[in-house]
Amino acid sequence: MTMGEDATLERDRLTGRAPEEVVPELMDRLGDKVFALSLKFCGNREDAEDLVQETFLQAYRKWGQFEGRSSPSSWLYTIAARGCQRMRRKRSGEPPRLDSLDEELPSGLALVAKLPSKDDGPLEVELQKEAAEIVDRALARLPAEYRLPVVLKEIAGLSLREIAAILGIKEATAKTRVHRGRLALRGELTARLGVKRQSADDHPHQVCVDLLRAKMEAMDRGAEFPVSRDELCERCKAFVDSLDATVEACRWVEGGTLPAALRSRLADELARSAG
Repeated sequence: MTMGEDATLERDRLTGRAPEEVVPELMDRLGDKVFALSLKFCGNREDAEDLVQETFLQAYRKWGQFEGRSSPSSWLYTIAARGCQRMRRKRSGEPPRLDSLDEELPSGLALVAKLPSKDDGPLEVELQKEAAEIVDRALARLPAEYRLPVVLKEIAGLSLREIAAILGIKEATAKTRVHRGRLALRGELTARLGVKRQSADDHPHQVCVDLLRAKMEAMDRGAEFPVSRDELCERCKAFVDSLDATVEACRWVEGGTLPAALRSRLADELARSAG
């Protein structure tokens, strides 16, 4: 059975049931995931706890509006993401804008993140932890308009279409924000863990941009890059490797477990709502 079939069965099983039955069940099964995503959405624990509480209370109040057009988990992510959008505020030190691929592409020496391989032995865990911490801190510094799409894409594993629907934006806008957010994370990772790679015989700048745009679009689809490494110049190889390393580091970012006190408080709030 595919993931899509599982989601359909889950949606059909819950649709039409009373909120006092469904929402506590969703909290038990998805509370940890919603909390983990809320930590990444908000960038701090206090706001994340407020967001989780608001998400499940909103789910209870609005369960009658759930029409089964998406999975219950996507519906919860939508409530959480939009709640974060309402909560967000301009942070000191946020970059006013993020660079595009054309602006990010280096000339001359290119940096590639040095991340652990299968042959790194005992150092692998520590290096993975360091890479994940760098990406986690970089995520927290991203402006929310880029942070939310990147979290939904690279950590929650959603498609651009799903992200656009959750955030209420066009799919093309979701794509642009994921790309720029991904590039910003790559920049942080290579700045901290990068090693220089000589690129004496680079392609012309626009050829590299076109190749790397194709790489980004393959990443969007979760597909293999349709260009062999033999066709890439050293600069492109460095950039491709760094992009792959960045997405891999996103997968190493630790989630979070819904705190027992928050779980208990939510259960009490849901019980009062049912009463």
